Order: sequence, then structure tokens, then C-alpha cells
Amino acid sequence: MSDAPVELIKVTIDGVEVEVPKGTLAIRAAESVGIAIPRFCDHPLLEPIGACRQCLVEVPDAGNGRGFPIPQAACTLATAPGMQIKTQATSQMARDAQVGVQELILLNHPLDCPICDKAGECPLQNQAFANGRAESRYDGVKRTYPKPLQLSPQILLDRERCVLCARCTRFSEQISGDPLIALTERGAVQQVGLFADEPYNSYFSGNVVQICPVGALTAKSYRFNSRPFDLVSTDTTCEHCAAGCQLRTDHRHFTTRRRLAGAAPEVNEEWNCDKGRFAFASGHEDRLTTPLVREDGQLRPASWPEAIAAAAAGLQAAGDSVGVLTGGRLTLENAYAYSKFARIALGTNNIDFRSRPGSDEEAGFLAHAVAGVRSGVTYAALESAKRVVLVAFEPEDEAPIVFLRLRKAVRKNKLRVLTIAPFASLGSQKLGAELVQCLPGQEVAALQKLELDADTIVLVGERAALSPDTLDQAVHLTAKAQAGLAWIPRRAGDRGAVEAGCLPNLLPGGRPVGEPAARVDMAASWGEDLPIEPGLTSDGMLEAGLAAYVAAGIEPADYASQQAVQSALGNAFVVSLENRVSPVHDFADVVLPVALIEEQSGHFLNWEHRGGFVGRVNTQAKTAMTDLRALGMLAAALGKPLGLASTSQAAAEFAALGPWEGKRAALVSPAKDSPKGLLLASWHQLLDASRALDGAPELATTARPAKALLGPKTAKKYSIDPGAEIAVIGSEGQVRLPAEISEGMVEGAVWLPAKGTPAQPYSIASLGVAPGGVVELKGGDGNE
Repeated sequence: MSDAPVELIKVTIDGVEVEVPKGTLAIRAAESVGIAIPRFCDHPLLEPIGACRQCLVEVPDAGNGRGFPIPQAACTLATAPGMQIKTQATSQMARDAQVGVQELILLNHPLDCPICDKAGECPLQNQAFANGRAESRYDGVKRTYPKPLQLSPQILLDRERCVLCARCTRFSEQISGDPLIALTERGAVQQVGLFADEPYNSYFSGNVVQICPVGALTAKSYRFNSRPFDLVSTDTTCEHCAAGCQLRTDHRHFTTRRRLAGAAPEVNEEWNCDKGRFAFASGHEDRLTTPLVREDGQLRPASWPEAIAAAAAGLQAAGDSVGVLTGGRLTLENAYAYSKFARIALGTNNIDFRSRPGSDEEAGFLAHAVAGVRSGVTYAALESAKRVVLVAFEPEDEAPIVFLRLRKAVRKNKLRVLTIAPFASLGSQKLGAELVQCLPGQEVAALQKLELDADTIVLVGERAALSPDTLDQAVHLTAKAQAGLAWIPRRAGDRGAVEAGCLPNLLPGGRPVGEPAARVDMAASWGEDLPIEPGLTSDGMLEAGLAAYVAAGIEPADYASQQAVQSALGNAFVVSLENRVSPVHDFADVVLPVALIEEQSGHFLNWEHRGGFVGRVNTQAKTAMTDLRALGMLAAALGKPLGLASTSQAAAEFAALGPWEGKRAALVSPAKDSPKGLLLASWHQLLDASRALDGAPELATTARPAKALLGPKTAKKYSIDPGAEIAVIGSEGQVRLPAEISEGMVEGAVWLPAKGTPAQPYSIASLGVAPGGVVELKGGDGNE
């Protein structure tokens, strides 16, 4: 972006002189002095269009001594030096024009207010009362349409309510890059339409419901569910990814009815993805409310004292052969409690939040370059950058709001995006990204070929852990070029887990386990000596076959090998802390029920290291026992109390520690190998067979179909025809999918989503092969 000074000009609005940047729209200039001009089509994050004409104002002097003879639309009128503007507050011309436009808008608008979802928060309703006529002069027959029109499984359109403001179509085209809806027809029959063979299946479709000013667009999951004035609103942070979106949760009778994007200009602006908006009901049907203890091979209900005693006895019997496996659902405070519990109560550094394929190189990278570090790479930095390089990272699927900010920068600031990947995904195509093609696991060679500079930002995803030397080289190359570097994980709790020390080589605040001064620092705070040796990674714990595991929020299907997880847990004493029934319970000896995210407060740290508050929505929960409180009871039973009685106490203790200012942990040189054969490429799509979509059937049906992607030469080698069902075979199992042959896919690899769809569920963990590993391929006829 240009660093040129902004030229300020003076304009007069309703007799008030105001100084604004040259070219500021009249409607924004009026807002700056507290003057509200009615509008429907205008939105500060969309390009002006002047479609509804509701914001008409009088301009007696355009800055050149002459005025406009007719009212002008304030949302498209750029201010000029000396311009004079009169709004409805001081001009009869403007007032009459606005009343007349509104009367025309209301001619065919139905009297749906008593049943409309928008009633009570409707701009049309509000402005009709504030600026419109008291009575209608129209007594004719209003236009009607069959209702509702289903734009997608979750978005419904009542066409007779639409005022043709084009907010929805502009959002889809300008913001999300999904131009799947458009204004069709002309004149009195103009309406929002969609393509006959393409439903409005966008990752961001829910935003059009929120910005629709008249209730023409509604969400199927909320339609006729509640009224705005019946709802209680709580601000919170989304729990689905590391973007850190600020949300508004609306609840009634202690049940969440809907979620809306919050206004957070520095993070998600006013948008969010459909997963964050609609996927909030998981855990309501299979909720855990009572502790369970295994007896005679079966889990039975137990009291809290009995369950805690059984868990403590099993962990004590395991001695130091114990490990802690945490997932991505934990708030910062809960993650800190697990970190402290492992070191103080269990006396081990065997703790790892990475319930996914990882590596020792990644653990070293996180300790060296992420934990306790504010890199300066933020959403604002992405928007102003000249070039962004994506390494093993698909923003639309893995951090959707990062994708929206990149797309905004591409459209407005000519940002150049490069993606190091096996093919250009749909999201990359929307960004106009340049593909730097490579085989999975070989991203480092592509990165080394790029000429980085101080105007470049490199974004690495969690999948870079499976590409040897990529993370180490990312650190060295960006430091040498003075380029920006940021690590963006996929899950909301991952950045907080790093800061809290949920890694075998890392203590809270970025303190290295192997650094004596860091251990002394923590021992002084915790009042206990800490284990000296770094612990085992999650893969290492599972391979070691420990005697006991404490598991929290993990899914066997998320690891590299589902069989390895099942084998390790099946031969150990397992304590599971979970809020809903989980596959881990097949192996658990003690199950401790903990609170859902809406039943607790705390914080998530997003990829920027920005804290986002998690507001407690349900204060009448069946169980309000957080992970932190359950761990406190268990630690006390082990004779090692944590001293953490509440979330606020944990937050204060963590904040008092501060970041480590001593010697950083060293990077870890990876073991390099060059697998031979057909390589597996994969990543998680935003909407897949994840259990997070349970309770959101409309959202689940919009998941993109799962296909196996092959290059033409690879398909020819294995005699695969387009659309044919093929089997991707690993050491432990296989996945069968239809084949799609693409000229843009790298040869020598096959790509498939990490998980299937709710209609076609599978996980690549069943293959026993992580991305970058070797798989076999067979066609439907069994040919290899």
C-alpha cells in the first residue's frame, strides 16, 4: 500500500464543517459527525452501487459553486473540497425524496413482520417508522412468489421481501469469490437467482443472511426458531479454527439459537465462515453428564469421588509410564492446567497437543520460532503486504478468515499470492495464486527457489511438519531476507496450547525444557521441581505403549495411524476428559465429563497471538465442570494440588509468568528420506466428516464431494478413467473414491481429502499413511 500522505478536505454537512480524506463518500462523511442517513444497499465493506436510492441527499454546492438539480445518492457521492450537503435533517428535498423511495420499496413488500425472522432488528422496519409515511397510499394487489426459494440447503429466499439492494450478490462476488447468485430478470420481476445446476454452496453463505436488510434471506436452521427480542446475546470467540473470529451467540432458555459474526475490524471484520456460524449444536445429543468407570469390561455411571479415586489409583500404578494427549478444543486456561498437571501431578514431560501427524522438527520449530514470540505478522500486515507465500497451507479450508483477508488484499492492493502445493485448489484460484508445484513432502525445495524479500510474508501450515527441513528453512530464509513468517495451525486451541507448554520440549511462555534457567523459573512459580528430560511426542507416546494415558479432546481418526492409537489405548489405563461420547471411550477406564465450550469462559489465542474472550453462554449447564477443575480434583487425589481453583486464577497465573526472555530452544535437524512410489497428498476440507458438524444437517450437506485427484500421466500409468472408483491403499487399510483427472495435478501423487463427507465418511488415518507417505492405487477392476 502507498505511504503517501492523505489529502484532507473540508465539506459541510447540515451546517457542520467536517474534515475528511479526499474522495470520502458522503454517507461516510456524515457518519463521522454522527449524522445517520437511511440506507439499504450501502455496506462499509462492500463497493458502492447506489441500488436502493434510499440515501438521497441535497447537494446545493458541489464544491464548484454549483449544485445538483436533483437529489444524489450519498453512498456513491464522493466528497470534494467545499462541498455542501444537506440530509433529511435539514432539507425538505432530501426528506421528500427518501419518503418517496421508501414508499416505492414498500409497494410490493409483504406485511410479514409478525412472522419474519428479521422483525425486531430490521433496517426497513426501523426506517419505515423513523423516516417513512405513517400510512400507505397503495391499496392494490401486492406481487407474490412461491416461498421460500432454496438457494442452498441452508439459505432460503423470500423473493417478495427482497428490495434488490444487491448486498448478497456483491458479497458473493467481491468478498467470498463465489459468484453463484445474481440479480436476474428486469423491471418489476427482477429477483435474486442462482444457476440451475449450481446451488449456493459457499463456505461463507451465512453472511448474506446477516447483511440482508429486510429478511429476504434466512437461515433454515433458525427460520421461525425465535425472535430477536427473545434472545440474550453473549460475545465469544469461535472454537473451530485458529482465525480467532469474534462471534455473537444468541441464546434463549439457555440454549444457543444462532450465531452471528461479531464486529472485529482487526480480525474477522464483520464476516465469519459457515462452520463458525452454524456448527454449534454438536454435543447436545450425546452429551456426557455423569462420570463413568469401567467395571467387568463395561462403563457404568459413578459419582465424582469414585471416578476421581479410580483415576488416581490407575495413574499412580502406572508410575512414570504415563502420557497426556490433548486436542484442539482447549482454551488457553485449560491447556495451561494440563501442562501444569503433567509436570506437577504426574512428574512427566510426556504431553503433546498435536492430535495429528507431527514431527520432532515441528516441536523444535514451535519452541524456537512460535512460543512466546509475536512475529508482527497480523491480518493488517497480510492486507498491506506485496507478496504472500503459502507453504503447506490452504487458507480457505484451514483458516477461512485468513482467506477472506488475502482475497481483499488481492482485489484492492494487488497482493501477489504464491502457493506451494501439488495443485491449485479452488481457494487458490479465487486468490489468483501462482502455483509453485511440488510433490507432498518436498515443499522445501520449492521454497528455496523463491527469492524472498522484506515485502514478503511466508505463511506455513501445520502440514509443513511432514515436509522434512521445510520449517527450519522457513526460519532461516525469512530471517536472511527480513521477510515475515507466521505459523497458522488448523485448530482454535493449538496456539494457546503452544504458549501453555503442551509440548514435550516446552514449558509455559516458550521456556525450553532443556534450559536449566527456564526450569528454575517455572519451579519458583509452581513450587515444585520439574522433570529434567524432554518427554515423548504424541507419536512417541503411542509407539512406546505407555502404561497410562490422560486424553482430552482427541480423535483416533485424526492421527497418522488409527490402529496405532487404538492399540496403545487398548493396552493401557486411560482417563478420558470429554464433553460428549467419543471413540476414545471404547478404551477408557475412567471418563470424566467436562463442560462444552458454551458452558465455560476463557480465552483462545489465534494465529496472530491475539487473545479472544470465550463468553459463557449457558449458566444452567448440566455439568459446569471445566477441564481445569476436573484436573484440580485429580491432582489433589494424587497428593499434588495444582492451586488452580478457577479459570480466572489460571489466566492470572499464566499472565504473571510472562514470555521467556532467555535462550531460545534450538531448531531440530530433521531425518531426511526420499520415499519412492506414489505419494499421498491430503488436507482437511473445512466441511467434512468431522463430528463438529453433528447437529447441523443443512451445513453438512454443503460439504464438497470427496474425490481422488490424479494427474493425466499418473492416471494413465494405473489405467484409471475419469469418474471411475479407485482404491487408495495404505499399510493398514484403504479408501475408495471416484477419480478426478486434472491437468493441474502434480504427477506421481494422489490427493484426497483427509476426511470424507458426512454422507461418505472415512479418514486417511485408516490407511496408516501420513501425507507424503507412499500408497498403492487400484482401479475398480482391481488393476494396479
